[in-house]
This record gives sequence, C-alpha cells and structure tokens, in this order.
Amino acid sequence: MQNKSHNWFSFNWLKVQTNRLLTIFAIFNLVGLFLTTSLSRLAYFQDFNNLYTQVILYLLIFHVLCGLLADKLSIVSIRLHIPDFMIILFGLVMGDHPSIFQLLIVVRQGIIYLYRSYRKFSTLERFKNLSDNAAIFVLLSFLVAIMIGTVLLLMPMSTAEGNSTNLVGALFTSTSATCVTGLIVYDTGTHFSLFGQLIILFLIQIGGLGIMTISTSFAILTGQRLSFRGESIMQNVINEQTRFDMMSLVKNIVIATLVFELIGAVFLYTRFAGDYESTSQAIFSSIFHSISAFCNAGFSLNAESMMAYRSHIGVNITMMLLIIFGGLGFSVLVDLKRNLLDKRSLVRFTLHTKIVLVTTVTLILLGFILYFISEFNHSMENFTLKERVLGSMFQSVTTRTAGFNTTDTAHMSKASVFISLILMFIGASPGSTGGGIKTTSFAVIILSVVAILSSNRDVIVFRRRLSDILVRRVMALIAISIMLIFIIIFLLMIIEPFSFEHIAFEVISAFGTVGLSMGITPYLSETGRILITILMYFGRIGPLTFIFALSRKKMQTDYQFSEEKISVG
Repeated sequence: MQNKSHNWFSFNWLKVQTNRLLTIFAIFNLVGLFLTTSLSRLAYFQDFNNLYTQVILYLLIFHVLCGLLADKLSIVSIRLHIPDFMIILFGLVMGDHPSIFQLLIVVRQGIIYLYRSYRKFSTLERFKNLSDNAAIFVLLSFLVAIMIGTVLLLMPMSTAEGNSTNLVGALFTSTSATCVTGLIVYDTGTHFSLFGQLIILFLIQIGGLGIMTISTSFAILTGQRLSFRGESIMQNVINEQTRFDMMSLVKNIVIATLVFELIGAVFLYTRFAGDYESTSQAIFSSIFHSISAFCNAGFSLNAESMMAYRSHIGVNITMMLLIIFGGLGFSVLVDLKRNLLDKRSLVRFTLHTKIVLVTTVTLILLGFILYFISEFNHSMENFTLKERVLGSMFQSVTTRTAGFNTTDTAHMSKASVFISLILMFIGASPGSTGGGIKTTSFAVIILSVVAILSSNRDVIVFRRRLSDILVRRVMALIAISIMLIFIIIFLLMIIEPFSFEHIAFEVISAFGTVGLSMGITPYLSETGRILITILMYFGRIGPLTFIFALSRKKMQTDYQFSEEKISVG
C-alpha cells in the first residue's frame, strides 16, 4: 500500500516539475518571439528553433502522460487534458510553424497562472466582492483581452515583411478587433502576416462571443460546473432574463455560433475559390470573413472590403444573413431555436424577442428604402438595378453595426450620411455581437412617444406594460451616450483637421462598434486614435455597464420627497 502511494506521488511530482519547466520555456518563448524577425535570417537559428520546439513538444507529451497516470487515467483527467491534446496534435501536424506552437505554450501557461491566481485570491473578501459585480467583470475581461492582443500584435512575426506596427496602432487594432468594431489604421490583408491575421481573428471571436462565454465553454469541455455566482454573472453578461441552466444556454450559444460561421464559410468559399491562387488561401479568407460577419466585426482581408462582390447575390445574401443573425442577440437565437426547431407555438416568443425582431426588420426595410432613394444618383449612379437593390439592402444591414461595405462610403450623399449616423447610433440588439444604444432602447423611446401622444400613462407593447424604471434606464443610456459622443467629437474637432461630417461619422461609427469610415481613420493623429480607441471600448461594453461598475449600491429608503411640477417642452 505504501509503495502504491509512493508511485502515485512520484507521477504527481513529475507532473508538477514538468509544468514548472514548461513555464520556464514559456518565458523564453515570449522573449524569442519578439526576436524572431531579426534572428530568422540566420540558418543555424532556424535549426536550433526547430530542435527547441521539439524538446518542448516532447516535454508536454511527458507532462500529460504523468498527469494521466497520476489520476489513474480517469475520465475527468482525460477531459481536463483535451486542450493539451489539441496543442500536441498541432505540434505534430504543423511542425513547419514552430512559432505558433511556442505561442500556444505561452498561452497555456498563462491560463494556468491566471487560474491559480484566481483560486488564490478568490478567498479574499475584496476580490470576492469585485468578482460578484458583473459590470466590473465585463470591464476587466475586455481590458485584459485588449492588452494581450496589443502585445501579440506588437510581435515582429505578426507583421508582414517590410511593415512595422507601433504601440498606438497595435492598441487601436486590438481594441477594434476585441470590441468587434472594424475601424483600421493598417490594411489587414497586407500589413499583417498570417500569424497577425490569426491573432485578429481570435480577438474577433472572443470579443464577439464574450470572455465569460469562452471561459464557460472551457468549463463545459473539461467537465466542470459553474458556481451560482458564475451563473449569475453569465446571466448578466448575455442579457438572459429567464432563469434556467446556464451551461445549457452556453452550449446552445457556442453551437449556434459555430454552425452559422461554418455554413457562412462554405457559401463564401464557393465564390472565393476562384479569386485566390491556392485553396488554402480561399478557405482561410472564407473562414475569416464568415467569423468577422457573424461577430459584426467588419474586418476584411480585402483593401476595399466587399466592393468587388457588389453584384454577386450569393456573397451579399450570405454576408447579410450572418450580420443579421449575429446582431439579434444570443438570447433571441436561443428563443428562436426553442420555438421553431423544438416545434413550439409562435406565441411562446418572449417579449424581448418580439421587440427585437419587429424593430430589426423595420430598421432594415426603412434603411433600404432611404438608401435606395438617396444614393440613386450618387455613389450608385453607375450601378445596375440589381446592384442598386443589393447595395441599398447591404448598406442598411451593415450600417447598424457590421462595418463591411459594397459601396464607397466616402462618396455617399449627405442624406445617406445622416441616415447612417442614425442607424449606427441605434446599433444591434442587447446580448449580441454589436454595439450602439440597441434596438430595444430605440423601440422603448418610440413606444414612450406613442404613449404620450395617445395620452396613455403606461408604455404598452404586445399587451404587456413596460416598467417605469426600464424607461428611465433607457433615457439615462441615451443621455450618457449622447454626452460621450459630444465630448469625443468636440475633442477631435480641436486636434484633427477634418470636417465635422467626417469626424461625427467616425465617432458614431466607433461608439456603435460599426467600423465604417469616410476614409480618415489611417490619417488620425495618435491622440485621435487613442480617443477613438477609448470610444470603441465604451461602445462595446456599454455606457451603463461602465456606470454600474463605478457606482456603489445604495440602500433603499422608506421615505419619499414631496412632488412638485416643472414646465417642459
């Protein structure tokens, strides 16, 4: 019995020691990745780097074997090592990309360090109070992702040969990708290497799904369960009002995301296959644009976005559907699945889903009509009727938060610019991959106006009454958003030489995480880029989220002040 315990201890001890060695290697990897460009010209360095990578690979394999033997090959142990199996498989199959494998080791050890730090500090009362606040969690998680993305994009291997990326440019790009905006200061397809494009794609995916959704997915993968506190945070993050199994909800979210992105990539590949020299390039471009569209990011590997495909019905419809479904919100997608795929009655749709669907369809159709009229003799003057219809519909869909374009945004008429400002300010729906004040907030304002004109005391929609506190919250959201936009426009008007029209378009596009621009983004000063970066961050997390994170809860009082009327209007 004693010998058996000793053997178990030996395997566990080896597992701990090999993990420490992997951490040391990860530190060396991080330093080496910054020096890759300058050393890669030396032949002996390439041979050393390949050998060094093989040592790390075999060490990771030995570490996993020790872990499995220490846990006696239990099912839980096997599930816990699934990410390691994936890293090992990449190292064995993609041996010609040692730098990417080394980066995976850095990420692996970083996640382990962060997890252990969380377990260490979670017992502290101050840290527990911090993690209980969903607003603070969202603020910090996006901030950490942006910082990590900035560091990765600053690596020489992230930039194509002959190009360079400075700190502000990397921060701007990382924020734009994580906040699924799409504003760029560097052309994604030519400035960044394949490695840099993969980093941007990864940031888009985690920014679109949300950090909490990604972490919960890993918990599901490794067989763990969410704590009650974790479920509460998750419910706030994805804006789900109904209480039920959060793990099941996250599964549905991840599956729906992967299905939409995969189907979109397949349809795009049927057109992209003839536009690239190799099949691998066409596949990567299809996947990149599909993920970017569903996450409403607006990043494109083409210098002119989707303008080359303005007459292709398949590409236009695929991109529009991806953008629309990504902008509906995960709770709406789950509700659609429950009612349509599970064969339930349509009357079981939640009020939130009904408002989102009606508002979304109304905005798309209204935007289509207005763009068709205003651009008929402007940017679409030389278009065929089919191109005008597709271009107007695409512009109506993409303006709300996606950022792709099939027409020249810089040459739009003033009427179209005005329409775009309104649609970008409204944005997508709550709990989605988009920004703006959200479709539901816009609907509440319209319904409140209708209630006043109809002399109704309550705001009624679909035979349901909206609470007064909800209406006040919407008013606060719009007021804070307008003040924030006003401040950034005022500051940019002082420091930038561009017209009010161009600056206002850029600011509202950043706030709504849209990504459309009238061509001034690459020419902004570094101060201007920092201001737009801050605005993209606030636009993604939401102004109210930031206010709730900073505000302290106040005890409810049992008394009320006397009421007095003032004149308005």
